[in-house]
Amino acid sequence: MKPSTHRMLTRIKSVYMFINERGTVTTQELVDEFGITPRTIQRDLNVLAYNDLVRSPSKGKWTTTNKKVKMSS
Repeated sequence: MKPSTHRMLTRIKSVYMFINERGTVTTQELVDEFGITPRTIQRDLNVLAYNDLVRSPSKGKWTTTNKKVKMSS
């Protein structure tokens, strides 16, 4: 796996865990927490949403779904 792919997957996992711990977060909270651009966060959220791991109950807010996730290190 390319280093850039590994970094992206690690970041997406961290984003998911952050949302899961907080319950509901805004896109801006994610931008502030991870220090990346809103566009990059949106891409990460799109990956998570495509895999049915997060959903947006209202514009700009995100929460995890009830889908079970097996975490590995």
